[in-house]
Amino acid sequence: MTRKKITALLTSIVMFVMVIIPSASVASASETMRDISTMELVRDMGIGINLGNTLEACGDWIDGKDTSSYETAWGSPIITKEMIQGYKDAGFGVLRIPVAWSNMMADDGNYNISKDYMNRVTEVVNWALDAKLYVIINIHWDNGWVNKFPENKTECMKRFEKMWTQISEQYKDYSDYLMFESQNEELGWETLWNKWSGTDNGKAESYNLVNEINQKFVDVVRKSGGNNDKRHLLISGYNTGIDVTCDPLFKMPSDPAERCAVSVHYYSPSTFAILEEDADWGKAQSTWGTEQEIADLNREMDMMKSSFVDKGIPVIIGEYGCPTKNKEAESVMRFLTSVCEAAYSRQMCPVLWDTPGGRYDRIECKMADAELNKKLCEIAGSTIKQPGSDGTTSVTYQISELKKNSDGGYIVPLGNNAKNLTKAVISLKVTSSENSGWFCGGGGLTFDSVKTADGTAFWSSKGFNYDGGKEKILINFDGKFADEEGNEFDASINCKEAVLVDWWHSSEKYPEGGDDVSCEFTGITLYFADGGSSDETIIGDVDNNGSLTAADISKLMQALIGKVTLDETEFKNSDMDSDGKLTIIDLIRLKNLFI
Repeated sequence: MTRKKITALLTSIVMFVMVIIPSASVASASETMRDISTMELVRDMGIGINLGNTLEACGDWIDGKDTSSYETAWGSPIITKEMIQGYKDAGFGVLRIPVAWSNMMADDGNYNISKDYMNRVTEVVNWALDAKLYVIINIHWDNGWVNKFPENKTECMKRFEKMWTQISEQYKDYSDYLMFESQNEELGWETLWNKWSGTDNGKAESYNLVNEINQKFVDVVRKSGGNNDKRHLLISGYNTGIDVTCDPLFKMPSDPAERCAVSVHYYSPSTFAILEEDADWGKAQSTWGTEQEIADLNREMDMMKSSFVDKGIPVIIGEYGCPTKNKEAESVMRFLTSVCEAAYSRQMCPVLWDTPGGRYDRIECKMADAELNKKLCEIAGSTIKQPGSDGTTSVTYQISELKKNSDGGYIVPLGNNAKNLTKAVISLKVTSSENSGWFCGGGGLTFDSVKTADGTAFWSSKGFNYDGGKEKILINFDGKFADEEGNEFDASINCKEAVLVDWWHSSEKYPEGGDDVSCEFTGITLYFADGGSSDETIIGDVDNNGSLTAADISKLMQALIGKVTLDETEFKNSDMDSDGKLTIIDLIRLKNLFI
């Protein structure tokens, strides 16, 4: 068998093994369930945060060909393991992951969850478990099909049961660090009972349906096998409102394992916590924190404590938060910290609602407001891990520091540690000189790469898109690069410089009305793993001058016949197959770079 065939076979074996063997988090997820109560588990969670507007993003307008089209539809970048680790580093103990399982589901009445979508959710769940976070997954709004329960109960219950059967099967061997939540906020229907109507007409019917759905959830999970007979479950309150969930008509389901908590949300008063501008039902308020407002907060938290916690039923505030637009910054800080403290001090777990561009910076992988982060963690006594303590280093270039090439692209120094580049954050300003109603564009970071399998060199790029108002672009480097034809390979960067380019623009006035879109790059920050060492291997750069030329081939030939001696860095650069020695095979692979 030729060496090329051997290499291909080994590569295939490695890929096969990676597919059939679960990640480390799956292995750890298969641990036995601990002998702790749900109350103890909820307390161990500390404080939490939501991965909002991401895996629950949905809509008929989304081009749903792959999971990423949904994941990014509501403004989120593609989620990475680093982002998930950042939640743990910021001091959070639980990550709530809302999910729209209906995405990519065939419209055939069978309600089979897409394998691709299930796998993507599982990947994110596994990353969170790897980070030692508790995880809560639910059925979220899902395009609102739950709202149809009153008029089509049989079909909706079938769908609900089938979905939870599949979810339960997928995660049945996971540890008690994974919690299932029956639903989000939709259990409770104004078509049956409007709490603002002043009457109780239909109230009992609506509550009975909520209770029946939650009981179905528990029954499905408990009979699904594995660890699910003891899994801790989160029961959605009536519309997750505190007053209506504390109503005697709301009943916790019967559970043989007696491992259920209840979930409510806190967005009160809605004129502050929801409204950014005046609406026909209320006037937006910009401040919060009067004696009466604080008293109202404590009254509602006391209501949850006496109705549930004091009776041995744990409580998770699955969402709380408020916008920042048209709000006083001090009031926002006061509201968020007050709600967190009021819940946590009463033995409840508060889980902050967060979306892209919100409290947590998904590009920088840290809380956007360090002071808020500090105050929240002080409430729960959790520790914030300082950035850079994992060995990651970064370097920032202002655009004025960068030279341009002959095509007008900005030359970005990568140094000798290019192959350990993990991400780049590009700062930019996007404007429209003609005030177009919509405008967007795209660019890329280009560089030379080398295939892991055979050392073949190729040109590659990481493209990105932007639109009006965009201030930061995130580019992740995961060891997979595409060539000019779009073919993707396991590869590493094999150069000391990249080029930042602005490729295209589009708007309602372009091209007919001219190019009215302006993209101004202002800076770029590069993040490197492993401390940013400057003596990293540049594959094929035998003479270590930062570029690949025929001189590298000549020098390696001379080294092989003993005419020259290579220093340590030159030797590493020449060892094309990384076997610790120089042979004719290294020379052949080096020559392949020039073919």
